[in-house]
Amino acid sequence: MLGGVRLRNRVAHASMTTRFAKEQRVTDRLLTHHVSRAEGGCAMIITEPLAVLAWQTDEAHKVRAYDDTEMDGLKRWAEAVESRDCRLLGQIQDPGRGMHHKGRKPFSFSASALPDDLSWTVPHALETERVGELVEQIAAASERLRRAGFSGVEISAGHGHLIHQFLSPHSNIRTDRYGGSLENRMRFLLEMIRAIRAAAGRPFIIALKLPGDDGIPGGIDVVESERMVHELVKLGEVDALAFCQGSHHRTLENHLPDLHWPRMPFNALTKRLRMAADGIPVAALARIVEPVQAEQALAEEVGDFVQLGRALITDPAWANKAFSGREHEARWCVSCNSCWGLIAEKRPIACDNNPRVGTAGEADWHPTPAPMRKRIVVVGAGPAGLEAAWVAAARGHAVTLFGAGHGYGGKLALLARLPGSEQVSSVYDYQIVRGTNAGVRYEFGVTATEADILSLQPDAVILATGATQSWPTMLPETWRDDGIVPDIRSASEMLLHGFPRQPGTALIFDADHTAGTYAAAELMTQIFDRVAIATPRPQIAADEALVVAQGIDRRMAMLNVEIIPLVEPSPDSALIDGIVNLRNVYSGRARELNDIALFTYSTSRRPNDALAEPLRRAGFDVKLIGDCFAPRYLLMATAEGHAAGNEV
Repeated sequence: MLGGVRLRNRVAHASMTTRFAKEQRVTDRLLTHHVSRAEGGCAMIITEPLAVLAWQTDEAHKVRAYDDTEMDGLKRWAEAVESRDCRLLGQIQDPGRGMHHKGRKPFSFSASALPDDLSWTVPHALETERVGELVEQIAAASERLRRAGFSGVEISAGHGHLIHQFLSPHSNIRTDRYGGSLENRMRFLLEMIRAIRAAAGRPFIIALKLPGDDGIPGGIDVVESERMVHELVKLGEVDALAFCQGSHHRTLENHLPDLHWPRMPFNALTKRLRMAADGIPVAALARIVEPVQAEQALAEEVGDFVQLGRALITDPAWANKAFSGREHEARWCVSCNSCWGLIAEKRPIACDNNPRVGTAGEADWHPTPAPMRKRIVVVGAGPAGLEAAWVAAARGHAVTLFGAGHGYGGKLALLARLPGSEQVSSVYDYQIVRGTNAGVRYEFGVTATEADILSLQPDAVILATGATQSWPTMLPETWRDDGIVPDIRSASEMLLHGFPRQPGTALIFDADHTAGTYAAAELMTQIFDRVAIATPRPQIAADEALVVAQGIDRRMAMLNVEIIPLVEPSPDSALIDGIVNLRNVYSGRARELNDIALFTYSTSRRPNDALAEPLRRAGFDVKLIGDCFAPRYLLMATAEGHAAGNEV
């Protein structure tokens, strides 16, 4: 029970923005998304942030709850979820001065006129009487949600958002009754809680997400968080607590720990804060991937229930599979944070390991049988080809898959062997199990030729042959032909085979800017005295989501990897003497590195699509997917493989 409301189990869906709403209205896709997770076994779903304040009119991706305009949509949403014995809570949140992308917010409000630690936006400091108006609006929105059929609300007072900005002495230097002492800094939040309770009554869950440790000097650490919890216990109106980490700062990555973090990294902190909560139910959260970790958190009294976010994006039936002993059928979250990157770019949420996010029947989905059995050849054993193969076979087709390597996973399998990246193996491990069960015939260690494919007389061919890194055009091609400058994939394979410790510097020319490059750099720090990354861009990791890039920057700094921006290698380098000259891309000024033991490159990729044209000339229906179509991300590989398997 939470706040007098019964929950069928201890699995809750943490708030995650989907961007499925349109023009502040509930859409069919938004309903479908949440219904799948309710049907998948969740006991409670906390929505993405709703538009609860009158100034949020321009946030089109937030469902409108600041007046009755979208009341019918809110009722449909509540009915769709609650009718499946799943409680629905609306999240109350405003980012205040905070922003995740480049540029500064032209209109923002906060506790004080102090700059955001990421975007450097300086907000307008809210007038004392205006704070009271916000409290009234939030209480009215909460009562509106109760009338619509929601079971409660969650107040998001962490993550560096507006309420966090009031709570933290780092961002609140007010001199009125909302600033100064802890009591004053908490006043906005406490008035809000009292007003919601007065407006919505009981039973109505008031859940609260607080900062556990925002990682900012002069901000909120665990001691300050404990003090806040004690005040909330005295208030007696909060029904559930959760604690998040990081803020709108270089600690933003802490709130969404990626695959380089350990599982459940904040359990000790959460357990300490739970002890201060004096019986208020507390959620265990942060990188709980598999059911065994959820059980561990409950058994060790880290929390009274678990909140899952990314894990339920990857598999909406996570809970049902856990309760029925079907963990082996689950898709596991990779913790790659592609989902976060998409929504930060104002695009609908999607997942590297779940191509069906927000589609009908997503929970426990199974392919529709094909009307006629066909012979299908898939060339390529990476995630695109493996996904296409299992889906096509599960539909009833006779599928043969050729893989040039002696195992499956393609280049993703190489990434999984690099530091901090093992979790990506769950993508192709799931695919190979499903394919084996569906009867896919695997031919590994075969570089398929046109003749190999013709001999099978297929009805359709799917090419998922990946891409090859391009040679840096500013360098002599003889260096490539002689093998003295390998691409980063070849270099990594070599180093992974028990390469001994080496003196000198490993230099990476980085024109790719994706995560695998920096995982390889971490490997090199274990072997070489020094590692340097040279790039023609102003910084590294430019193509990764902000929370991922922050982690990369932090790890490279902690490992003493030197970053040399705005340079390209010069063809006048004396590689035989271990010398590489780097020239600034603007000024041409040169810098010499003279102890190079390994020089490698990570560049844009070129599709391996040579088989496509002769097969088409031979009259075959040929489909290119993944990097073979155009080099992109894992997200596109699994999505296009899934679509191809359903289409053939």
